[in-house]
Amino acid sequence: MILTHNRWLLPDGVQELLPPDAAEVEARRAQLLALYDRWGYDLVMPAMMEFRDSLLTGTARALEEKTFTLVDQSSGRLLAVRSDMTPQVARIDAHLLAADRPVSRLCYCGHLLHAKADGLDPNRSPLQIGAELFGHAGIEADIEIVSLMIETLQAIPLRRIALDLGHVGIFRGLFIASGLDARFEDLLFDMLQRKSIPELKTFLAGLDLDDRQRQQFCQLALLNGGLEVIAEARQVLSDAPAACHAALDQIATVAEAIGARYPQVQIHCDLSELRGYDYHTGLVFAAFLPGQGREVARGGRYDAVGEVFGNARPATGFSTDLLALHALAAEPATPRTGILAPAGKDAQLGRLIDELRASGERVVIDLSDGALPPRQQGCHKAIVKNGDRWVVNEV
Repeated sequence: MILTHNRWLLPDGVQELLPPDAAEVEARRAQLLALYDRWGYDLVMPAMMEFRDSLLTGTARALEEKTFTLVDQSSGRLLAVRSDMTPQVARIDAHLLAADRPVSRLCYCGHLLHAKADGLDPNRSPLQIGAELFGHAGIEADIEIVSLMIETLQAIPLRRIALDLGHVGIFRGLFIASGLDARFEDLLFDMLQRKSIPELKTFLAGLDLDDRQRQQFCQLALLNGGLEVIAEARQVLSDAPAACHAALDQIATVAEAIGARYPQVQIHCDLSELRGYDYHTGLVFAAFLPGQGREVARGGRYDAVGEVFGNARPATGFSTDLLALHALAAEPATPRTGILAPAGKDAQLGRLIDELRASGERVVIDLSDGALPPRQQGCHKAIVKNGDRWVVNEV
């Protein structure tokens, strides 16, 4: 038997928006894209789907488990629905724009589709919004992107933002200097991410390392906290490769710049935070809010991502889920009210309605012929006849 009474149900993790939230999210989207425009970022709109072998190329192969695939009935080739827009934006920059733009600033906003939920987040259809800066390898670009991420969250508005800073170059530098076989890299990475110190110590004891190297890997898992962590790390890693010290310098520079510009933002350093390790090449960062178990925005440097498209440009960027930000907003959405206008063919009434709409007012035609009051039709004002003139009155 075919059951029909649940046809209205959506798949797990897929959501839709109703009034007033849909209008509020759209307003927030327009507000943020206007913010990015003021910072010099141009809007791009990547395709919702691409050929699978094009979409899941290079570093984007890490997205394979999250990506829906289907067969294109026109060509017979496999298609993939985007699960992250960042690789698409990198392709657009490298393949289509880089020749004319030594430095390229791009922004985007659009729905994603995930084949499975991402950790603690049950939403499989996020509305991703973000910005990417291509063509500049200097720390100034990282500071700009981190600043723009903070400005994004403040515009929602979100309060009590905490910034988490890390750098994949520290662990990468230690591992390269250790001379360990590449097969151990993922195992060490996993233990550091979980901060599993006993497991890490046991594992390191079985590797061909000196005591100093073992201590540095173990200490890396503990180097998290306020800005004092940077000074502590300089001591722990005093004899580490130069790349590790360069990474610490970058974290310190970003922390100083952000702290001066946004003193209300709490800055936290976590030197074993390696989110996106296979993808990122330098500074990584994330924003958190009190009481939230996962980040609300994240990003980092991912130089050479365009290499697979023929142009290995330096790049840094961030992204977030606009639907999640809307749910966390300090100011909840409120229904928009309008002006109720009587139905009719009166020319003067028609001109007034046109003038009100042209000025940005929401005017609703009363199709109930007065049976429903204005408030019940979402209106706080009404057009009424006053002598020989039509006027707008509060109700």
